[in-house]
Amino acid sequence: MELKRVVVTGLGAITPIGNNVNETWESALAGNSGARPITLFDASLFKTQFACEVKNFDPLEHFDRKEARKHDRYSQLAIAAATQAIEDSGLDFEKENLDRIGVIFSAGIGGIKTFEEEVGNYYLTKENGPRFNPFFIPKMIADIATGHISMIYGLRGPNYATVSACASSTNAIADAYNLIRLGKANAFVTGGAEAAITESGVGGFNAMHAISTRNESPETASRPFSKSRDGFVMGEGSASLILEELEHAKARGARIYAEVIGTGMSADAYHLTASHPDGVGAKLVMRNALEDAEMQPEDIDYINVHGTSTPVGDISETKAILDVFGEHSYKLNISATKSMTGHLLGAAGAVEALFSILAIRDQIVPPTINFTEGDEDPEIDYNLNFTFNKPQKREINAVLSNTFGFGGHNASVILKKYTE
Repeated sequence: MELKRVVVTGLGAITPIGNNVNETWESALAGNSGARPITLFDASLFKTQFACEVKNFDPLEHFDRKEARKHDRYSQLAIAAATQAIEDSGLDFEKENLDRIGVIFSAGIGGIKTFEEEVGNYYLTKENGPRFNPFFIPKMIADIATGHISMIYGLRGPNYATVSACASSTNAIADAYNLIRLGKANAFVTGGAEAAITESGVGGFNAMHAISTRNESPETASRPFSKSRDGFVMGEGSASLILEELEHAKARGARIYAEVIGTGMSADAYHLTASHPDGVGAKLVMRNALEDAEMQPEDIDYINVHGTSTPVGDISETKAILDVFGEHSYKLNISATKSMTGHLLGAAGAVEALFSILAIRDQIVPPTINFTEGDEDPEIDYNLNFTFNKPQKREINAVLSNTFGFGGHNASVILKKYTE
């Protein structure tokens, strides 16, 4: 069968550096860090006391008070970003066949704050018998944001969440892309959301020594590819994309941001939390994405890397790029936008796909911030162009975006400038 072409027609974002797409993109190009001392709980006794929180998000601007109580913060962020993307797309649901519009929206963890509160309340009051909020389970589960989005808009197409840790929302995009090109739907609301800046979230990552403890300078803590990096910075937020079958988009006169041209998936099959030191799974996922897109390594202009600022991960991803792209590696731009947003876990892939799309639109590569001369890691090849500290204008036809998750899950998506 002839596969359908799939394009991006809507974008939405609520991130640590902006509460909409334009704010987020302008902040990224300015090299602004979203890292600040934690305000969502008292972190004074924690090893890490900072994170990249979403700022000035008021749920009551999006929901009435009664409705807001039915949602964990992650779900609130998901619905708000999806609403932005739907409005940006110009889709008129009164004119659409809603049986053929679906929602695939991810979370790596889901309603962790709800889980904390309900279990905590149980242990405080259990002598009087178990008492739980009837919304406990519906607020907590990682797929509930997907369900809510479908119910708000009456979207009856395929509806589920993908969960693959930090690769979750790239997997969501990949599934939406594949279902559309197979003719199973006309459009999808896709993306990811996460709100894990909580006592157990920060405490758990601290126990693993996974996150930075640079409390004296939060804004400079996420420093991918620097020798002094000491772990990732936790982030929260959401990003949403509207994926649409090309002819369907053209028929309604939609604005097209970019085309989704290929995706790849793989597993490290190596370690619970660490990437393979030689980037075995990373090499495989990038090659799979290139094969799916029917592209050569030389066709890629920019890679938005996973680039978390962890000691092992940054090295292994760099090795994988050099292996897959060979001499073309030195002609690429590479950047790690997590240096600004922090690591949004299950929402990371959607946010970074959004950055990739905007890079194509504006022909500019967002930077990797916080690198300083003299902080070179001897295991990293600095002949690669990491787009340190300032954005760079260049011709961008195709972008590869990488995401790798705990459990060895790897997912990549290739986005391309749209042409007839």
